[in-house]
Amino acid sequence: MQSVETEESYVGSIFQRFPVNIVKGKGCKVWDTRDKEYLDCMGGYGVALVGHCNDRVVKAITEQAQNLITCHMSVYNEVRFSFLKKFNNISPRNLQKSFFTNSGTESVEAALKFARKFTGKSGILALNGGYHGKTFGSLSVTYNEKYRKSFLPLLPDVKFVSYSEAETIFEIINNPENNIGTVIIEPIQGETGIIMPPPNFLKTVRETCTNNDLILIFDEIQSGLGRTGKMWAGQHWEVEPDIMCLAKGIAGGVPMGLTVMRPKILECLKVGEHSSTFAGNPLACAAGSATIDALTDDGLVTNSEKIGKIFKNGLLDLKEKYKIIRDVRGLGMMLGVEMRFDVKDILLDGIKNGILLLYSGRNILRLLPPLVMNEAEVNESLRLIDILIRNEEKRRFG
Repeated sequence: MQSVETEESYVGSIFQRFPVNIVKGKGCKVWDTRDKEYLDCMGGYGVALVGHCNDRVVKAITEQAQNLITCHMSVYNEVRFSFLKKFNNISPRNLQKSFFTNSGTESVEAALKFARKFTGKSGILALNGGYHGKTFGSLSVTYNEKYRKSFLPLLPDVKFVSYSEAETIFEIINNPENNIGTVIIEPIQGETGIIMPPPNFLKTVRETCTNNDLILIFDEIQSGLGRTGKMWAGQHWEVEPDIMCLAKGIAGGVPMGLTVMRPKILECLKVGEHSSTFAGNPLACAAGSATIDALTDDGLVTNSEKIGKIFKNGLLDLKEKYKIIRDVRGLGMMLGVEMRFDVKDILLDGIKNGILLLYSGRNILRLLPPLVMNEAEVNESLRLIDILIRNEEKRRFG
C-alpha cells in the first residue's frame, strides 16, 4: 500500500479512505495493484452508472480526444449540440433548457442562483437529512451539522423541515417574513441513508409550489438517470420539478453536470451572470452522449428496475436471517441496509472478501452498483454480504 501512503502525504486527510489501491475497472468489477478482483457496489459514489470503462464511453472519449478536447461555451460545437438533442429526448417534458456544469455541487449552486434571479426571493426551504454538496451555497441547504458547523455563517434565509412537518411547510411558505422563493428536495435522500419520502409528500410539495409561485428544485444527482429503475426518481410519484440538478454518472465517469429547467427560468438571466470555463467541453459531451446511448439503447434503466428488485429481495431475505439488520429500503440500484451497529468493520471485511460497499453515516450500508450488473453478479454480491453480516454477528454476539 505504498502508493496510498504516498498519496496521503500530498492530499491530506480530508477524505475517508479505504485501504485498497484500485488500478483497473470493467463493468461491475475493479482490480487492485495485486490484481485482486472486487465486486463494486460502491460505484464511485454512483459515478460508474453505466459500468467501469463502458465500451461506448471509452470509444467516444478516444475518438473525441483525437479531434478536440476543449471548446468554451462562447463558441459553438457540434458534439455539444448532439448531446443536448439526445438529452432533451430523455429529460422531463417541461425542462428543455440546460446549463452545463462540472459537478453536482456546481449544478446545485447554479440552480439556487437561477431560482433566486427568477423569483427575486432569498428564502429557501430544504429538508432535514438533505445533502446537496459542500460549497457555500449547496452547503447552506445541506442539513447535516457536521458538514456545516466549521463554515458558519452560510447563506441566510434557509429553513429546514422534516417529511412529517407538512403543516410547518405551509406555515413557513405563507409567512412573508421568510420570503421563500425556492424549495429544494432529493426525491430519495442518498447520503442520509436512502430515505424514501412519504407517499404523497412530493405531490403535495409540487402543488404548494405551483399555488404559491415557488421554484421546486429536484436534486437528482444521485437518484437520476435510471438509478432507481426509472429515468428520473420523480417519475415514481409522477412529479416534475421546475429545475433539476444532475451530475455523477451523466458522462460515464468523466466530470460533468447539468442544471436543467423550464425555459423561462434560464431566460431571465443576462449574458455573463453565470458561466463556467470547462462546462460543456466536447470531451465530456461525447462521453455524455455515449452514456445516454447506453442507458436507452442497452436497456440499462429497465435492467436497473429488474436487477434492483432481485437485489432488494435478497437483502430483505438477509434481514429475516440476521437480527443486526434493522431495515432495507430503496428503489432500483439505489439501496440501503440500515444496521443496528456501526458498519466500519463490515466495510473493511468486505474489502478482504472482494466486495466494495459504501456507507451513509455510521450504521447504513449504501449500495450504488453500476446499472450493468447482471443476476449472477447480484447473487455473488448477496453471497458476500451474507458472509459479512454473519461475521459481524459473530463479532457482536460470539
